[in-house]
Parts: sequence; C-alpha cells; structure tokens
Amino acid sequence: MTQDPPEEMTEYSLGTLLTPLAPPDEPDDFDDFWRTTFQEFGTGAVDWRLAEDLAPTDTHRVSEIRFRSSADEPAAAYVLLPRAAATRRGLVVGHGYGGRTGPDLDRVPADTAAIFPVAPGTHVDTKSRFPALPDEHVLAGIAHRDTYSHRFSAADIWRAATVLLEMAPAATGALDFSGGSFGGGIGALALPWDARFRRAALDVPSFGNHGVRLSRRCTGSGEAVRRYLRHHPDTRPVLDYFDAAIAARRLRLPVHVSAAVLDPAVDPRGQFAVYHALAGPRRLSVRANGHLPGPIGELSDRLALQEGIDFLALPDERLI
Repeated sequence: MTQDPPEEMTEYSLGTLLTPLAPPDEPDDFDDFWRTTFQEFGTGAVDWRLAEDLAPTDTHRVSEIRFRSSADEPAAAYVLLPRAAATRRGLVVGHGYGGRTGPDLDRVPADTAAIFPVAPGTHVDTKSRFPALPDEHVLAGIAHRDTYSHRFSAADIWRAATVLLEMAPAATGALDFSGGSFGGGIGALALPWDARFRRAALDVPSFGNHGVRLSRRCTGSGEAVRRYLRHHPDTRPVLDYFDAAIAARRLRLPVHVSAAVLDPAVDPRGQFAVYHALAGPRRLSVRANGHLPGPIGELSDRLALQEGIDFLALPDERLI
C-alpha cells in the first residue's frame, strides 16, 4: 500500500473470477463480535414514528418514518405497505453510497411490504455523528471495531426489519433482503446473524476480501480507506471484522449475487469473493460492468435489478 498500481479499472476474465482466491484470514472472535452486536442492537422493540405520508402508488401506501438507530440517533426509512393485495412477503432494501432520498418503487411487487432504511449519517434531515460523504463515512469510527460506521449500518438493517414486521406482521417467515454496492456488502455483514431473513439478493457487493480491495486504486470509497491506511496501518485489523467475504462464510440462506467483470469502484475479485464464500444455496449472475455511468451502465443496472427481483419471487422448490 505504499505505491499506486498503474491501473484503476481492470477487466478480469470470467475464468479468472470463477476461480476462488485464497479466502481472507479472519479474526478468531469474528462470530463472537457479531453475535454480541446482534444481541445489543438486533433484538427487542424499536421505537419508531410516522414522519409523513407520501403519495401512494396503485399498489402501495407509502410513508416516511423515523426510528431509533443503533447509533442512538434518529434514523429515516421509507415504507411501502400493500393497499389491496394480501401481504405475502417482506423486503428490506439497502442502498449504495449514493444515499437515498426515497423508496425505489419498482423493486416492490404488489404483495410485498418493504422498508428502505437510510444508513446512519446519510439522510439529509437527520442529525448524526457520521458524515454523509462516502469518503468520510467509510472512515468514521474506523479506529475501533465497536465504533466503526459499518457496524451501525449493519445493525440498522436488523432494526429496520423489526419495524417492518411490526407494521406488516404477515411478512413474518417470508422476509427478504436486497442491496447493491455498499448495501450489498452491509447486507452480507448483517444477514448471517438474523434468522428472520429467508433469502437475499446482493448486487455488486462491496467490502469483499479487503486484502484484494486495498491492492489497487478505485473510484469508490475503498480508495479513501486505502489512502488512510498508508498513514494509519495499525487500523487494518479492524477491517477484518467488516469483510463481506468472511461474513458470507456464515450465510446459509439462499443468496443471489450479481457480480461484474469490470467495475471501477468495487474490485470484481472482491465481488466474486463474496459469492464464492457463500455457505448455502447460491446463484450467480455475471454483469458486464458495474458502477459505470451512461446508457450501458444503466442497462446493466436494470438487468441486475430484475434478476434479483425474479430470484426473490421464486418458489422455494426452485431455489436448489
């Protein structure tokens, strides 16, 4: 980490990416850390209140709520509840480091209740000790595993699930997760410890295999971490507690991963590392690219989104 490699955006061959890398070393107390975190933040009731009713859709009532974050701060989320159809499924949706200003209405089928939590610090109307800018948020609290921003971002996935199941109890037993980039990596960290989730769709997931992630320049938040560690190498062990590829070894529910062969923001080798590490039923979709602006990148995003939606809608007998 003392010299910049010559390339920022490397396109890997699919054959290379389908060959698993050596798995990252993990802390001896990885499980204990996350189980303790879940006990602290993922169990019990969560205080929440309605902030505003938003314009409904043809299929859903839409609202913005406030709930108490795991960081002991006000947090925001958007909730969709079916208007006419019976609620058969629930969905928690993570977001990328671009933030969130509203729900993604096209993600939610008519029979699904959904919650779109906003990660701590990234909502414009809630005060937080965490900064909103990705390059700052990714470093917030990084000196210690207990204070790192990603710990609270993962814990708020659990808290959002608690709120959704209180608002839509019929979704109990059929609760899914969907998230991309930052949200995909955070989902991989959060899901192994919460038995309420039945399946997940992770799109271009970040934070997979930090050893790989830190080995080359990128256009994403990983670059801020890479540069920070040059001057604070003693912080490096903290990241091992927030490695999505390590967490994925504990993830036994069915998971769909969309991973790119070319991505300037999230190293494709890290994305595939999350897929290779999964311990349960898994499906892979290969994207030509990820995190690319323009029509080609937008088309890739739409295709990956639909593949994730289709996976979450599959009957159980078609998952194997």
